[in-house]
Amino acid sequence: MEQKLKQDIQIGETIRSLRMERKLTQDQVVSKLQLMDLDITRSIYSQIEGGTYSIRISVLSGLSRIFQVDYNTFFRDVHLPASE
Repeated sequence: MEQKLKQDIQIGETIRSLRMERKLTQDQVVSKLQLMDLDITRSIYSQIEGGTYSIRISVLSGLSRIFQVDYNTFFRDVHLPASE
């Protein structure tokens, strides 16, 4: 069973920033993830960046390799939900 990280904190913005810093398109990132045998479509990847899709840990691992960053980088400047 694959585990997902529920995006109750917004890491999609950070993922988008990392992709744009490296001048990669969403299609290029998806292709690299697919070469790692990760089952992902461009539509799903777009939703991850938009914060509307819970990212699988395996995809987060693949992104850390593509962007050459450690996991902590994804959680920098996160916007935590307001406490009730």
